[in-house]
Amino acid sequence: MRARTFLIGFILFWVVVPSAMAETIRVGHFPNVTHVQGLVAHYLSRTGHGWFEERLGKDVKVEWYVYNAGPSAIEAILAGSVDLTYVGPNPALNAYAKSNGEEIRLLAGAAAGGAALVVQADSRLKQPTDFRGKTIATPQLGNTQDIACRAWLANGGLKITQTGGEAFIVPTPNPDQISLFQQRKLDAVWTVEPWVSRLEREAGGKVLLEQSKDSVTVLVSGVKFVKGKSELTKKFVQAHRELTDWILAHPEEAKRMVLEELSVETQAKVSAELIAQAWKRIMLRPDVSIEEF
Repeated sequence: MRARTFLIGFILFWVVVPSAMAETIRVGHFPNVTHVQGLVAHYLSRTGHGWFEERLGKDVKVEWYVYNAGPSAIEAILAGSVDLTYVGPNPALNAYAKSNGEEIRLLAGAAAGGAALVVQADSRLKQPTDFRGKTIATPQLGNTQDIACRAWLANGGLKITQTGGEAFIVPTPNPDQISLFQQRKLDAVWTVEPWVSRLEREAGGKVLLEQSKDSVTVLVSGVKFVKGKSELTKKFVQAHRELTDWILAHPEEAKRMVLEELSVETQAKVSAELIAQAWKRIMLRPDVSIEEF
């Protein structure tokens, strides 16, 4: 009896221990085409062909988390809710500055371009001073497009405050921007793909200003994760670079994955034509230089 009990315990040990020793990496991204790597990798994880899982080791599990914009993702990094995230550069740099460089690390670039200021089709708005008294939507207070919008208006001579000023900047989740723009409750929207193309296609918007070369997405991590899991971090960054190369080499297949993943994450129908239009505005690049910012 004792021998049988020992044998059962021995077998259970070898069944349970590998599972307990499995590493889980939590990764964030947004439902935006500018987060191509995150969308493709999330799709592959969801369909059982995990890109990162295959390159990080059989005992590594990747969990994906979706955020509307940068500040929310950075809050998750700082709170330890996620280990790495794709995010716009400005929230990451803001967190780096506020923590005196002690809480966050920039690991790699991801994409440039894909952001634009969209106005109504019949709009005569052309320069910052024309926006006096106008309402502009951005994805979230403090996100990369929100900061770009405020800087553009302020540098153009308008007084801009967090809650008002000479133009009204209204942080609005991307999905809500379209209906408000259609109802003409917004004079303009500063956002990213695929929402730029959706505003053009579904709401008759026109692009006034395009950020065609500016960094729009980077890969960051919390310092605790980088220091505590240095080898895993290096492997993840290398896998991210390889994924970027794969996407560049297989754009049509990547577009299909992005379309399917966006359809799941936004619970809305996404057309191949929309993805193709948005794709033209984006440049993938895994390298990034601090001098850019």
